[in-house]
Parts: sequence; C-alpha cells; structure tokens
Amino acid sequence: MATTKSFFKFLLFFSQYLLKRLRNPHLFHVKTNAHTPTSQLQNCPPLLPLHLLSNQTLLFHVEDSLLRSSSPFPYFMLVAFEAGGLLRALLLLLLHPLLCCVGEEMALKVMVMVSFCGVREEGFRVGRAVLPKFFLEDVGLEGFEVLVRAGRRVGVSELPRVMVEGFLKEYLEVEAVVGRELKVVGGFYVGLMEEKKVGLAVEELLGDGMLGGGGVVGFGSCNRCLDQHPFSLCKEIYLVTEADRRSYHSLLGHRYPKPLIFHDGRLAFRPTPLATLAMFMWVPFGLFLAIFRALVWLLLSPKVAIPILSFSGMRLRIKRPSTSPIPNKQDPKNILYVCNHRTLLDPVYLSAIVDRPLTAVTYSLSRLSEILAPIKTVRLTREREEDKKSMEKLLSQGDLAVCPEGTTCREPFLLRFSPLFAELNKDIVPVALDAHVSMFYGTTAGGLKCLDPVFFLMNPFPAYDVELLEKVAEECLCGGVGGKSRYEVANHVQEEIGRALGFECTTLTRRDKYLILAGNEGIVPTDHKTKRK
Repeated sequence: MATTKSFFKFLLFFSQYLLKRLRNPHLFHVKTNAHTPTSQLQNCPPLLPLHLLSNQTLLFHVEDSLLRSSSPFPYFMLVAFEAGGLLRALLLLLLHPLLCCVGEEMALKVMVMVSFCGVREEGFRVGRAVLPKFFLEDVGLEGFEVLVRAGRRVGVSELPRVMVEGFLKEYLEVEAVVGRELKVVGGFYVGLMEEKKVGLAVEELLGDGMLGGGGVVGFGSCNRCLDQHPFSLCKEIYLVTEADRRSYHSLLGHRYPKPLIFHDGRLAFRPTPLATLAMFMWVPFGLFLAIFRALVWLLLSPKVAIPILSFSGMRLRIKRPSTSPIPNKQDPKNILYVCNHRTLLDPVYLSAIVDRPLTAVTYSLSRLSEILAPIKTVRLTREREEDKKSMEKLLSQGDLAVCPEGTTCREPFLLRFSPLFAELNKDIVPVALDAHVSMFYGTTAGGLKCLDPVFFLMNPFPAYDVELLEKVAEECLCGGVGGKSRYEVANHVQEEIGRALGFECTTLTRRDKYLILAGNEGIVPTDHKTKRK
C-alpha cells in the first residue's frame, strides 16, 4: 500500500513538472551560466551602433541574435515531415514532452536523430527548398538591420549546417556559415552530429583572410555568447537579451535582400507542437473530406456541386468585368482563356464559372490526375509547331484554357508567359486566379504530383479568387492593327493579370523553379520523346 502511495506521489510530481515545462514558451532557452558575471548581463546594450559596421566583420549567432523564436522544434518538424514522412513527424511530436525535460544539447541530439536518421544526403533539399520560407518569417527586423549594415557576415549556429546554410547564403547574403556537421555513412545521414568544432572553423575563416580586413564584432545573446570560444576572437561583443528578441518586429517580405519566389513542401503553417498536434488530429477527417469533395465535383453538375462544396468549407469568389467576356452556350464563337497558374484545379474552377465545355492543355500532368480530371485535358509535347496545331484544333472544337507560366507559383509573382498562345490570334480572355490554403499546399516540385489535388482539398477552408478580365483588344493581338509580336502580346497579358492580382511580373521560367527546388528541369517523361521549347 505504501509503495502504491509513493508511486502516485511520484507520478503527480512528474506530471506537475511536465506541465510547468510545457507551459513555458521558451522550451530550449539556455539558463544563464553561474560563472557569468551578473554585471555583464545587466549592462547588455540592446543593439550595437549601426554606423560603425560598414568595414567590420560581424560574427553573429543565428538563433540568439537574428530569430525571434526560441525553439528549434518547428524546423526539425519540417525536416521530419518533408524529408522523412508522416510517421517520422508523428514520432518527433510524441517525443516532444521528453524534449521539454532534458537539456538543450540532449534535446538537439534527439531531434537530429529522429529527423535525419536514414535520410539520403544527396536528395536532401529541405534546407534550400522548404526551410528558408519559415526562417525568413522568423527573422526579427532589428536583428536584420544590424546584419545588413555589416561589411562582412559570419553566421554561427547550433543547428546542423545543412538546415541554415541555404537560408543565410541565398536569402540574407551571408558570406560564411558555421554550423554543426552531420555524420554520413554510405550516402545516408545516421542522425549523429560531429563534435563541436565551431571555434576552430571560425578561426580558420578569419585566419585565411577570406573575410577581408577590418575588425571582428560579435553579436549574440547574453546567455550564450559569453561562454563560447568563437566570440573570444571579437574585439567587441554586443549582446541582446531574451526580452529584446521577443520584442523584435517581423521582417516584411519587401525588405528581403533577395525575394522569396519559390519554395516547396506541403505544410503551409509553422509546425509548432500544438499546431502539429492539431494537424495530426485533422488528417483522418481531412482525408475523408477530400474524398467527399472530389466525388461531389465528379458526380454532380456544377450548379448542384458548388452549393454543397461551399457548405463543406470551400470558398469561391468571382469577379467579372462590366462587359462579360463569356458568351452564351449557343454562341459558336470559341474563346481562349489565358490563366496564371496557382494549382492544378485552376481550369476546373474556371469551367464551373463559364458553364461551357472547356478543354485544358497541360505541359506535365500525372496520369492519375488526367484520369480523375472532371474536364477534358490534353498534354502538350513541348514541340512548338505540333503544340500550336493541337491548340488550334482544340479551339475549333470549343473553349480552351491555357496556363502559359507552365508551372505553379505560390508567392505573389508571375513567371514568364510562354508566347505560344499569342500565335493563335484568337479571342483572348485573361483570367486572374489566386488560391488560399491554411494547412497544406496543393502544389509540389519534389513530391508526388498526383497528390496535389488531395492535399488542396484536405484544407479546412480552401479558397479561390477568380477574376475574368476584359477581352484583349484586337489591336493588341499578334498580327493585329497594332502589329504586336507574340512576345509583346504575352507580356501584355501577363501585365494585365499581374495588375489585377497585385502580383509582380518576372522573367523566371519553369526551368528556373525546378532547378532551385528539385535539382531538375521539371520534365515529366511521356510515352513519346519530348524536348523543351
């Protein structure tokens, strides 16, 4: 009896301790070292004088000076989910209570083991394709202003280098990154980190002179940098407190040194422990809901399906010009709808609005998506003359929808429009589309494309904005009164859609996107030989 009572006392004590740690928002915040002089911590200046940095090398701690959040858990969850799959992410979530009860270094080792063990080194692209978006959203404006004023920048991180290097070098223009190295056996990560050699790596960088002349200034946290060897190389160290970082303002997208145009991954939210738990609770119901929504659209007419889908949480906002470009069903005149590309469902939503037979041409679509598509789809070959003849034939049979970007883009940017559609010299109606999701992205560059519609339909409240613009004037058509070239027509349509959506027009192409995100040109093999235009 006494043993049972003691056991319950211990269980009560442990549960109270665990709840206390779970309620603490700074789960992996390092406690102040007992040997650090109190006077040094009390006099930590909030930020260093920016005008003195132009000819200096700034040695900064990424997590403790630049980012606003204190927990690395969301970043490891992204690695676990995107590189390892659903079960690995679930295991990391289940281990979260244990991570709250151990020290920072042990928690870091456990997360590295769960997230990286068995992941192929060569195919690991999460650090470049997925994590930069979430890191950039976590950057504090005050810390960023310090960073951009420095002549040269060296980032020091406790996280594995493969997680932070792409974000720092490609988007914040940091010259050198020093992080933890992961052990690799047979081309696979084994989930273990090499021994800390941060100080030695920084010494080599400074000793080789690759960062130029000038002094070295440190920038980090009061609780960490005073104990770290690399910062002993600095002539001055400027420190921020935890309270300072919590008061950082968000860095807005227009302030990024390099705009974030492309990113990959399925998760559209920051996977904190509570948000990830909510996702796992939603997934079974969300999968059922996606199947239900798909069946409603496939089996029922649009007039019946749209109200039912609206009741299920899907939203569709339509905007038409004062002079409607949509002919009635008896009008034999066929229209070429030119759309920007957000998801595979773009032409499906358009077909529901025009309420006329509609064919969509695609550059690459999985066979499963072609089979399940509720409208007719035709795959192009990327042979310009052959594709032109195919589109002319389809236009003679009915309305045609084309997405000349050739691939989807999630951010408010438009990729270069292929001018092939302009050569058809038909009635052109630009269509501006935008999709909104809260949990899963319905597009991917490196994953299974056949699941794109499923992930989009799994969102609790997926929304689409569709705006039909005025028909392109005859003098603006290729070979019209104005004598426009096909490139000028394509650029004109791109600008009209960009203006309607408030998106920025770019000259980037499908090839650029896939080279950045997937390391290939994004060509889906077909039964016959194809090549790029």
